[in-house]
Amino acid sequence: MPRRLKVLMSAYACEPGQGSEPGVGWNWAHEMARWHDVWVLTRANNRPTIEQVPVPAGEGRVRWVYFDLPRWARFWKRGSRGIQAYYWLWQLAAWRVGARLHREVGFDLFHHVTFGKYWVPSYLSFLPVKSILGPLGGGESTPPALAGTFSRSGRWYERKRNLVRVLANRDPILRATLRRASLVAATTEESRRTIERLGAPRMVVEAQCGVTEGELAFFARIPIRVEQPFRLISIGRLLHWKGFHLGLAAFARFNRVCPDSEYWVVSSGPEGGALKQLAAELGIADRVTFWGRLPKLADVYDKLAQADALVHPAVHEAFGNVCLEALAAGRPVICLDAGGPSLQVTEPCGFKAPVTTLEQSLDSMAKAMEALYRNPELRVRMGAAARERARTHFHWARKAERMNALYEAVCEAG
Repeated sequence: MPRRLKVLMSAYACEPGQGSEPGVGWNWAHEMARWHDVWVLTRANNRPTIEQVPVPAGEGRVRWVYFDLPRWARFWKRGSRGIQAYYWLWQLAAWRVGARLHREVGFDLFHHVTFGKYWVPSYLSFLPVKSILGPLGGGESTPPALAGTFSRSGRWYERKRNLVRVLANRDPILRATLRRASLVAATTEESRRTIERLGAPRMVVEAQCGVTEGELAFFARIPIRVEQPFRLISIGRLLHWKGFHLGLAAFARFNRVCPDSEYWVVSSGPEGGALKQLAAELGIADRVTFWGRLPKLADVYDKLAQADALVHPAVHEAFGNVCLEALAAGRPVICLDAGGPSLQVTEPCGFKAPVTTLEQSLDSMAKAMEALYRNPELRVRMGAAARERARTHFHWARKAERMNALYEAVCEAG
């Protein structure tokens, strides 16, 4: 029987009942504690929500270690850029906490889980133990054919993002972090190639997010919809790289031949005004509803239940949790053949539009919408396949089994 390992896990973002990065940290910690004794180093401000969750009888294998920078240093944590600066400083200071813990505990393995971006080094990986980093993303880039579709602010953002990655890739500490890792898990093939070029000796591809048994049961209660009117939905912050402008353009093509259809857009963001203007210019303003930011997550899921398929044409995204939720709810997904969504969506449960040219992308998405519109049986068949895909590949328990095999392989290696 494999021995229980003593594992130090770095989870800057870690909270129960949350999606995105906080949920990733929480679920990796609890899933890996099924086999090993796990110490989780996380931010002190996560403590109230973590300690509200009762510990199941007999578990006691997750030990929480809370750490934050001194109060005087927290001025860095202002706005999105401030969060990144604070995170970098937190990682730097966390090494001393981890080194002290290692002297007391004697860890067998270090595992970095959040934040899941490759270009900010985890100094804890310099501890004298085997280490696993990830899943890490951030190596995804906008397909060249689609880069010219962004707003001015979007193009400026992309230039800054690309510059940050170029500078980060030249950081000797980052390169040393990746090279000394026993294993690096990448969220996508794009990130795998990027990290591999920086010298990581061993790579696997593993999705960042997952779904719990409770979430699968919740989404399974949402019936597959075949009523009229045919309705598409996009969910997510209205940011340029989410590609909702591409979804609107494809819908305009589709709606000309299938007018008994609607498109819902849920959430808000800096591109909201531009998207509404685009809908008017395309002549589809009366067929598109912008719901804005809904007050509760339950309201978002209610809108998803009233739609037939999810349109999520993100141009560079490490995962895309909304795609997984749509699959679990039995909704086919229309996405681009790029980034994390393209790994989630397979032919039985959705459509991936090629990104060779803009015309090809829009035409492919419009044809996918039409195929679902004209064939309710296809929606039912794809919906069932989508649920099966979510359960068999993205269930947290299955993900943890794969990660546990990697833990054992890394620690057994010489």
